[in-house]
Amino acid sequence: MQRCTMRFLAVSAVLFLGISCPAIAEQGADPALPLPGADSPKAAQDCGVKVGASSPADEPSGDQEVANAVDFDRDLKLLQRRDSELVQCITAGDLDESDEGPHAGCLGELLMNFEMRHDGEPERDIPIGRLPGTSAFFYESGMTIDADGAPNAYHPENVGLDDLANAGTPGRWEGLAKDADGEPYIQGPDDPFPGFYVSETALADRSKAANDPTRYVDASRIPFIVLPGGTARQLGARPGDFAVVFNQRNGKSAYAIFGDVGPFDRIGEGSMALAENLGVRSDARNGGARRGILYLVFPGSGNGRPRALEEIRSEGERLLLDWENSVSPAGCTAQRNAAETEGSRGAN
Repeated sequence: MQRCTMRFLAVSAVLFLGISCPAIAEQGADPALPLPGADSPKAAQDCGVKVGASSPADEPSGDQEVANAVDFDRDLKLLQRRDSELVQCITAGDLDESDEGPHAGCLGELLMNFEMRHDGEPERDIPIGRLPGTSAFFYESGMTIDADGAPNAYHPENVGLDDLANAGTPGRWEGLAKDADGEPYIQGPDDPFPGFYVSETALADRSKAANDPTRYVDASRIPFIVLPGGTARQLGARPGDFAVVFNQRNGKSAYAIFGDVGPFDRIGEGSMALAENLGVRSDARNGGARRGILYLVFPGSGNGRPRALEEIRSEGERLLLDWENSVSPAGCTAQRNAAETEGSRGAN
C-alpha cells in the first residue's frame, strides 16, 4: 500500500496546512505522489511557518540518500518536523476561512475542535476536518490500545490482556457483556477462554447470543478504531464504517473498521491488531503512541456488521482510492481556476 500511503500523506498534509494546491511541490520521486510544499513562501504565509534552511538533523545523510533513492524517508522526516506547525495552523483558524478567497476550493473545512479531557480537566483540542467535496473526516492524535472483544481481554482476577478497571466497575460495566440484571457473563468450558469475562464491542454479530464471545469484534485479530459515540453520530459515522490509519513516525499504514465506542472525552484509540499493523506497541496495559497517528474515517461506508480481514482491506482500499481521486491536484486546480475566473468577472 506504499503508493496509496504516500498519496494519502500528501493530501492529509494539505488538510492540516489549509493551503491551496499551487503551494504543493513535487518533492517525491514519483510525479503522481506530490507532497506539500511547506517550504514554499506561500505555505509559510498561509500557515505562519518560518521559511529558512533546513537544519542538518532534518536532512538525510549520504548513505540514507543512496538507500532511499525515492526519498520517502526524507519526505516523511520533513512532514514529521512540521507536525506541530500543521496542528497550530488549523487551530489558528485557517480552515475556518475555507469559504473565502480565490483558492477556497482547495482548502480543508474544520468540522470541530474535539476537546480532550483528563480527569475531567481540559487537556487539548483535536481538530477534525475534511476536504471539500468529500464526506470522510480526518484527525491527528495519539493511539491508546483497546483489547475489548478479545476473548481473553478481562478476567475476574485481573490477569487478562487489559486492566479490569478499563472495563468499568460492578454495576457500571462498559467493556463486558452483561445479562438482564447487569451481571457480566463468564466463559464456560466450551468457550475460547474459560473463566474469562465475555468482552463486548459496539460492533457485533447480532445473530449470535450475547454471551457468545465470537459475537464481538476481537481486538487481538481485527484492526479497528474507537470513536466517542456522540462525536461519531455528529460526524455521521456508525460502527461498521471503514477507516485508513497512518503512522507518521514510521510510514506504516493500515485499513480498519469502526469497531467500538469509547469515552465521550477521548479520541485516538485503536485495537491491538491495528497497533500491530502500524508498528505501535500493542500491549493494552502499557502500549500505544502519544502522537503522530492520522485517522481518515469514511462515514456511512459500512453495513453495521463485523467484516472479515479481507473485506476490511478491499473496502478500505476502494474507499481510499475514491477519496484520493475526489481530491486530486487536477480537480483542485480546476476549482481554483474557476474561482479565479469568477473573481475576475466580479472585479469588472
